[in-house]
Amino acid sequence: MIRRRLTLLALLCAPLLAWSQAYPNKPIRLVVPYAPGGAVDALARPVAQRLSEILGQPVIVDNRPGANATLGADNVARSSPDGYSIVLTSIVHYLVPFFSKNVPYDTMKDFTPIAQVAVTPNILAVHPSLPVNSVKELIDYAKKNPGKLFYGTTGVGSTHHLGGVLFAQMANISLEHLPYKGGSPTINDALGGQIPVVILTSPTILPHAKAGRLRALGVIEGKRARSSPDVPSIGETVPGYAVPDTWFGVLGPANMPKPIVDKLNAAFRQAINTPEIKQRLEAGGYEITGTTSADEFTQSIKADTEVFRKIVVSAGIKPE
Repeated sequence: MIRRRLTLLALLCAPLLAWSQAYPNKPIRLVVPYAPGGAVDALARPVAQRLSEILGQPVIVDNRPGANATLGADNVARSSPDGYSIVLTSIVHYLVPFFSKNVPYDTMKDFTPIAQVAVTPNILAVHPSLPVNSVKELIDYAKKNPGKLFYGTTGVGSTHHLGGVLFAQMANISLEHLPYKGGSPTINDALGGQIPVVILTSPTILPHAKAGRLRALGVIEGKRARSSPDVPSIGETVPGYAVPDTWFGVLGPANMPKPIVDKLNAAFRQAINTPEIKQRLEAGGYEITGTTSADEFTQSIKADTEVFRKIVVSAGIKPE
């Protein structure tokens, strides 16, 4: 009886095993739900090239921007779960439903987490015209000048936006949000002095901070960034303050076979840790994290999303 059951199990698993062993046997489409030239696109292209060499099939970057990155993600959600359509996105993928009622998919149920590949630290900075040199001085200034400070970010629902919300809550200050449509217009107005405070990625802030055009005050994540160890974390001044890392990761449609998920996970980990790729991306301000299994990635997604959910609820933010 036991032998028969084992035989039956082997027969049932054989097609799946053969399918996964044959994968991939045609080009893979790596959707980037943002325009060419942005942070996700800059990460996708060198990694896709290396993946093509590892997997023996072309990995084609397919830019599908629009609707706060939901157009590209929806395209993948509606694709066959065979591993030939995957999306490279960021943690913002899981935050959009907190702000928008029109998301065409369930972020948790309609996707299969495959691999986290990198994170980008984020920094709170001020224009030099603002008479503050530290997070403590910024808090003191805000308390003495209530209603006069606002901060720019890449948009509503970004980790930068929610990082500012949490900072204002925990520091007990008034700090109004000014959303922009991307990093370029935000940094341009920050450099011009039109906005006194800004929260953006470390690679965007640091060159201007080193040139004296901005003053970097604090990293919004729970620890100092490897790329800027001299910039303290905000949590060193405001105990308990920390925003989850802004990660970039790969997702596929729901119900992808585990052997294919594991094969893609291993390939991404190998690609991102290739010395020349790692060096190139770290020079651009990314911190490589391509050492996480798919299961670990799934658990970190759930934990990070819950942290942001609490920030949104406590701020009384409703989807529109």
